[in-house]
Amino acid sequence: MEGSRSEMFRKLLERDSENPMVLYSLGNELFKERRYSEARKYLSRAVENKQDYSVAYRMLGRALYELGEDAEARRVFERGREVAASNGDLQTVKEIDVFVRRLERREAGS
Repeated sequence: MEGSRSEMFRKLLERDSENPMVLYSLGNELFKERRYSEARKYLSRAVENKQDYSVAYRMLGRALYELGEDAEARRVFERGREVAASNGDLQTVKEIDVFVRRLERREAGS
């Protein structure tokens, strides 16, 4: 059923509205549904509540990229890369680098 995963996470948020993992999971599901603006809202709250949550920064940057908010996407990717590197999360560093290169290519093409 479409939207059932995001609805499940919304119900979990009703019990714990500031849980960074639930906020991230809901944002991630909304991103998959191409609901980027709504995803941004939850992913932003995830990184506010857990400032060392590198994968949440990655997804927030991707949502901003999809929304065409390139300057903010770059800022979030840079912060997320710092967080991921300090956590030793090398896979997330690599993934963020891929999106930064996409951002640079898009900026160079405009």
